[in-house]
Amino acid sequence: MPTNLPPVTRNLLIANILVFALQYLLRDQDTLALTRWFALWPYGHDIAVDLGGGDVAGIGFRVWQLVTYGFMHGGFMHIVLNMYALYMFGGLIERVMGARRFTIYYFTCLVAAAVAQLAVIYLFESDRMYPTVGASGAVFGLLGAFAMLFPREKLMLIPIPIGIPAWLFVILYGTAELVFGVTGTLAGIAHFAHLGGLVAGLCLLWAWGVRPGRAM
Repeated sequence: MPTNLPPVTRNLLIANILVFALQYLLRDQDTLALTRWFALWPYGHDIAVDLGGGDVAGIGFRVWQLVTYGFMHGGFMHIVLNMYALYMFGGLIERVMGARRFTIYYFTCLVAAAVAQLAVIYLFESDRMYPTVGASGAVFGLLGAFAMLFPREKLMLIPIPIGIPAWLFVILYGTAELVFGVTGTLAGIAHFAHLGGLVAGLCLLWAWGVRPGRAM
């Protein structure tokens, strides 16, 4: 792990990688050893899940899942993309905010993303009973912070092969997530969780008095 990363970002990277390694070692995809307790399950009554070998588990929402889901990932590419974004944006933003504010910001975005996901499922997909995992909601919050603090810095939005200002990047990306979520495009991705993390982060920055291009 690079030693030049500030402490909170470095520790978040380490924690995510260790949890993913534990998921792999416990064969979590098949056993649900961690998923049954720490992934974000829809709010409501528990369900009975046959884990095989006569083992039946009661699975459902628990309050700690609002945080723990953000340290679990659904596959190798999932964690690689999220950790790359955390590495790219986290250290810079932590240096600007300071460790305390960065920690508050990161976990506010993470929890807000979870609440947004739970609300959408409860209101519109009440028959759905599968979990949400990943740090993407917090990562979208970091992306929003980058755009707010460095609006003119260039980022590349795939598949557009040119750099565009960070503020425009976030608007386009956020709009795409909204369209995908409303239309059901790219099923299996928590689009509204991404939006929840992004919006919560921007609102928190605004409450802290941060304006586009203005240092904290």
